[in-house]
Amino acid sequence: MAASSNAEQTQLQDMEEEDAGMEEREMESDDDEEEGEEEGMGVENSDDEEDDSSEDEKENEAEIQRLEEQLSINAFDYNCHVDLIKLLKQEGELVHLRKARQKMSELFPLTEEIWLDWLKDEIRLTEEEPNREKVYELFERAIKDYICPEIWLEYAQYSIGGMGSPGGIEKVRSIFERAMTAVGLHMTKGQTVWEAYREFENAILSTVQPPPGRVPSREEQELLNTQLERIHTLFRRQLAIPLMDMEATYAEYEEWSEQGVADTVKHQYKKALQQMEKCKALEESLLAAEPPKLVEYQTYIEYELKEGDPARVQITFERALAENCLVPDMWTKYNTYLDRQLKIKDLVLSTHERAVRNCPWTMGLWKSYLLALERHGADHQTVSDVFEKALNAGFIQATDYVEIWQAYLDYLRRRVDFSKESSKELEELRGSFTRSLDYMKQDVEERFGESGDPTCIIMQIWARIEALHCKNIQKARELWDSIMTKGNAKYANMWLEYYNLERSYGDPVHCRKALHRAVQCTSDYPEHVCEVLLTFERVEGSLEDWDVAVQKTESRLNRVNEQRAKVAEKEANLARQEEDRAEQRRKAKADKKAQKKGHKELRAGEKRKAERDDYPSEWNEDLDQAPKRHKGNGDQTTEEYMETETGQFGRNAPPGYKPAPPGSKNAQQAAAQRQNDDKPEFRNDNSSVFISNLAYTLEEPEEKLRTLFETCGPIKQIRPIFSNKGSFKGYCYIQFESLVSVPEALKLDRREVEGRPMFVSPCIDKNKNPDFKVFKYNTSIEKHKIFISGLPFSCTKEQLEEMSKSYGTIKDVRLVTYRSGKPKGLAYVEFADETQASQAVLKMDGMEVEGNKISVAISNPPRRNMMDKPGSSRPTTDMMPRQMYGSRGRGRTQLSLVPRSVHRHSAPVSKVENGTAATASTAGDAKPLSNSDFARMILNK
Repeated sequence: MAASSNAEQTQLQDMEEEDAGMEEREMESDDDEEEGEEEGMGVENSDDEEDDSSEDEKENEAEIQRLEEQLSINAFDYNCHVDLIKLLKQEGELVHLRKARQKMSELFPLTEEIWLDWLKDEIRLTEEEPNREKVYELFERAIKDYICPEIWLEYAQYSIGGMGSPGGIEKVRSIFERAMTAVGLHMTKGQTVWEAYREFENAILSTVQPPPGRVPSREEQELLNTQLERIHTLFRRQLAIPLMDMEATYAEYEEWSEQGVADTVKHQYKKALQQMEKCKALEESLLAAEPPKLVEYQTYIEYELKEGDPARVQITFERALAENCLVPDMWTKYNTYLDRQLKIKDLVLSTHERAVRNCPWTMGLWKSYLLALERHGADHQTVSDVFEKALNAGFIQATDYVEIWQAYLDYLRRRVDFSKESSKELEELRGSFTRSLDYMKQDVEERFGESGDPTCIIMQIWARIEALHCKNIQKARELWDSIMTKGNAKYANMWLEYYNLERSYGDPVHCRKALHRAVQCTSDYPEHVCEVLLTFERVEGSLEDWDVAVQKTESRLNRVNEQRAKVAEKEANLARQEEDRAEQRRKAKADKKAQKKGHKELRAGEKRKAERDDYPSEWNEDLDQAPKRHKGNGDQTTEEYMETETGQFGRNAPPGYKPAPPGSKNAQQAAAQRQNDDKPEFRNDNSSVFISNLAYTLEEPEEKLRTLFETCGPIKQIRPIFSNKGSFKGYCYIQFESLVSVPEALKLDRREVEGRPMFVSPCIDKNKNPDFKVFKYNTSIEKHKIFISGLPFSCTKEQLEEMSKSYGTIKDVRLVTYRSGKPKGLAYVEFADETQASQAVLKMDGMEVEGNKISVAISNPPRRNMMDKPGSSRPTTDMMPRQMYGSRGRGRTQLSLVPRSVHRHSAPVSKVENGTAATASTAGDAKPLSNSDFARMILNK
């Protein structure tokens, strides 16, 4: 490695000397051209042009100086290198341009574009024959960074220009053969290299063919046949490889070959064509995808690994790395494959070197590089140089330095011959252990604020090596003493590790000392340490040792139990305090519910008064009748509240609703319902479902729902809910004969009934189960599902599925609608896995659909019931006295029909903060009034 860097420096010096002479010649020619232009053009616009150019030059020079200063501070600023090279190329600073490119190539692998620009500049400037070797050396450096067909093609074409020199033709063929090995299997770009190779051989063929009419000599005929066989061989080799557009190559061979195509060639061609057809879908996905195409390349690599062709696996990895050179996992996977499968020294080591140059911050790549160097027998100086580079690579966490030191120390330990009492390798190993501890204490702690090795793994390994291999137990004890002083004395596992070391390589006296210290210091598992001490004394100790051990363990465990009792008492106090706070919150919530219930009864009284004004003859009949249907078993009755995912239904009529006339069929059904309610029968909620969000204008709801739900199982009864005036309230109950029918009925949730989505939910008594929720969608992040907003209202489920299926397997598509069935412009799309959902977010976010720009993100629904949480900024409308408005909100001409005496019992609204009305609560809150109380107050007016 050192030799190669010296050669590069020598090459750079030679190029700089050439540049100096070339710049002088260019300056002279530029001066001549400028003089000629001035003579031809005069001085008409020369002043303005000179001013503009001088200003641009000054700006560029200042920017160049700034970039160079920035690189002197941080030489690893990749973008700064790229910007500097662009500016120097614009300015034509050849010497500085070469230096900039050289410095960047020493630190980073250059991209295909940078290499091609550099090579073309050098080719244009070094047309003389003696300088061709320097360009060849530059090409050799370029092909090592990445395997790029374009660079190989440029290399081969440049070598053709020198085939007139001795051995030139053989050199061109050698370069083409290397290109075939490197990129000949590239399915989309390999064909261009093959065609260039054949064109070169065809050009050679035209030079060895005799003129028409002259019979060639035997030597000429042999030379001609040899050249023809070369071209035949190239065709046969190319047709045996799966490449795009290989049908055209086969047709060209059929036309070129005078003897036809051999059967073996046809067989190989068909086999390659079949293989190409298998890979065609993968290639098309790569062409359609946008960079970096990581998912598509991973799929391609998995396919080639299953096929098992090492050459094709290698070229697929190289293609992926050319576009994903900064992905450490891709390099790791490639290196692992080369280490375990191919095991070719030059290929393995060069790939490891390229990996750490592309991702120097990844400790795992450096670690595997050190192992590969040792595995392939690299000299010690090379391994040490690589390790020093790893220390300067700038890892992102302190533990990375611990692991790289461990890898290097393992390598040094394997070099030592421990049969000798002392050796150079052993001294180097001990010196490296000491250096590693100093490095962790100084460099790593200064940078990260921690050593990265809290359990002192490196010191533990050193102590075990000293005890096991060097028989130096005293050094091992010193190391363990140092380990315990670094905050590890309170851990039982550390003391037991030390005890095991003494047990294996020390003596019983030091074992006893270690265990006695462990009993006094251990705080995490003192019982276990005490048990180990007693077991040791049973096997090794005398009666006096046993008594001392029992006394120490008992006193230690007594102290531990006292400390634990204090901690438990403190935790119990904290738990009681938390329970008290929870009880206060529950009480506040119960008070809030009671207040809310009072508001509901006030609104019910207001509604009944309005109805009685319209129908005065019915007042006395329904005076004592409760407005809500009662549910009961025997003599016990409870008000029945049912809730679905959108809340309670049937409270207020929707806009445009007209009540049914008293003589209609719905009115008759309502009367029948009231008769049934007067004689309640036993109803089983477990075999019932609650239907809501139906249209209030639904005619004959019982017959229509029976038709819809009888496919789920035998129906015992259907109970549509009607108002006192006989109008359908939009919800009902369906009771089945069997419990197994309920899950089938729940599957009809969101089924459209007369243009509205019907909600189907379990029939649950909210008084008995106040915390029951039937909201069936998640309220936490769903990484496999995406949320789309901004959709046009005309977008259908089928259109959305067609738009999303190209990014993965669609499991479900859900359009979000209002209760009326109208779309909200929102949707959820569920994919098979997180990767597909992430790809869909990247590709679909910002896409235009029918003129609407949509937004796409991973599904992360908001939490439900935000109003119940303290400190929520959501308006708490339930706390606002709703009798201030009518049942449909505040209208422009709406009058309050509630008596003033009723208003006086309402809690006053104190103030409004952040859009939330706060209700003043006092100790003298009014008791909720019954229906009879409302009736008396109205009749007394």
